[in-house]
Amino acid sequence: MARTRAARPTWVPIVGQLRSYRRDWLRADVIAGVTVAALIVPKNLGYAGIAGVPLQNGLYAAAAGAILYAIFGTSRQISMGPSSGLAAVAASAVLAAGITGEQDVASFVAGITLGSGILFLLLAVFRMGWISQFLSRAVVTGFLFGAAIDVVIGELPKLTGTETTGANPIQELWSWFGTLRDVHGTTVLVGVISLVVVFGLRVIAPRVPGALVLVVGGLLASALLDLGAKGVAVVGDVPRGLPALEVPDLQQLWDHAGTVALAAVALVMIGFSQTAGDARTFAAKHRYQIDINQESVAQSMANIGSGLFQGMPVSTSLSASSLNDRSGAKTGVASLTSGVTVLLTLLVLAPLFSDLPKAVLAALIIEAVVSGMMDVPEMRRLFRVKKADFWIAITALLGTVVFGVLAGVIIGIALSLIWLVAVATHPEMPTLGRERGTQVFREVDAHPGDEVLPDVAVVRFDAGLFFATADALQDRVREVIQANPQLAGIVLDCGGINFVDSQGAAGMADVVSLARDAGVQLRLTRLKPGPRAVLEREGVIQLIGADHIHGNIHRAVAAERNEAGRGRDGSR
Repeated sequence: MARTRAARPTWVPIVGQLRSYRRDWLRADVIAGVTVAALIVPKNLGYAGIAGVPLQNGLYAAAAGAILYAIFGTSRQISMGPSSGLAAVAASAVLAAGITGEQDVASFVAGITLGSGILFLLLAVFRMGWISQFLSRAVVTGFLFGAAIDVVIGELPKLTGTETTGANPIQELWSWFGTLRDVHGTTVLVGVISLVVVFGLRVIAPRVPGALVLVVGGLLASALLDLGAKGVAVVGDVPRGLPALEVPDLQQLWDHAGTVALAAVALVMIGFSQTAGDARTFAAKHRYQIDINQESVAQSMANIGSGLFQGMPVSTSLSASSLNDRSGAKTGVASLTSGVTVLLTLLVLAPLFSDLPKAVLAALIIEAVVSGMMDVPEMRRLFRVKKADFWIAITALLGTVVFGVLAGVIIGIALSLIWLVAVATHPEMPTLGRERGTQVFREVDAHPGDEVLPDVAVVRFDAGLFFATADALQDRVREVIQANPQLAGIVLDCGGINFVDSQGAAGMADVVSLARDAGVQLRLTRLKPGPRAVLEREGVIQLIGADHIHGNIHRAVAAERNEAGRGRDGSR
């Protein structure tokens, strides 16, 4: 397959795609765009329900996200729109701010969407996309799982036709159990059938758009059986028409500036990590290049546009993007087609959704968060591969459930930073032994049968040498010296040291002095040019002696034993 030539970087990548557009791509792009629209329209009704905004606002966001990402994004298969995770963050921000009233909620959600778009733009201008990496995958997995539990508990009353109270999901769940004697039978029946349909299709026919089937079936049942007259709650008026440009209530945003800022940061950190990863995946598959910085611009424009057109936060939808790819999408024209199809739906079909039973919408929401946010296989993988990561995920999950989604974001960021600091300040410094009959040195813990020299200790330093690790190196050298009274020399393998700062260089000088005071020779091996230059400027190389710097461990050990042997013969 011929490698696609990378287009010259531009702030409007769609221009480059259109310049090289081939006529035979149009059919595939249009089919993919319409197919994706059929998937995202019913799903975005559910996402709007999670966020607590009018259903049409979910479609406004879907259209804005798809069209603006197509114009400014560099991935040709990405489908941008609302997601269950972002909707849960928006809902939590509304709850934290104590905002009620449909229009006030809609304005507030649009405001935090606009705020996240501005923050994305700042990340692009200052090239700070790396900041999204401060949320580890384990934290995001646990956070999303907890947020999904929160959403599911919040939807249970719609399945039973009851009302609940509570300041957190646990209290809401307890309140819901107390209402079970007052359930509305018909509503329960509709809810149970809806859950069976949407989850059943996922199992027996995963390629069938279960959300679309459920919405169409719910609307038909509502019309044919007159469910509204039987006491089943319906979503209410969904007006026909396109969104109008409207600036969110700035005073309301100012009054809740702290919540807005926290929500915007959460949306950016979650949204960017999803989009960047998906964009790289599709680019690698189809052999073209993406611009991660431009992806920040695209997310910025999509969220700013969604916020100004009364929408909600948008990001990558992996399911929609995968469908876009499977359906043959070649360029951003497919995403443009999806956006236009959503707009046509708003113009023609929007009022049909007015009779959709809330129980059906609740089932749609529950399926979306269970399948999109409760990543059980990933939790199992974390438990199998690294139990510490698993417990970090569990902590983020519990923090989200007990204290709320926004608090869960704070807990998640704190956990990520604590874990980062813990790893940075406690680098691996294993003792190495020599494989018998060879010149190979390996970790003793992994190869207990290897030869450990009685008079020369070999230690590998697996980290950068900087302010956070300098003390740890001194402590390790001191430990090695104290553990072996017969020690004549220490060989420090520096192959893992990629950089050294001023404090790290001073720390290495202290290590040299520590070893010398104990009567132990220190030798360095595999020291890279960059770190060596810093140590030379600090005077460490002169202090330790250039003849004590070696190319590999074997030479360092041989030199130390030869020198120790000459000293024992009296020639030293």
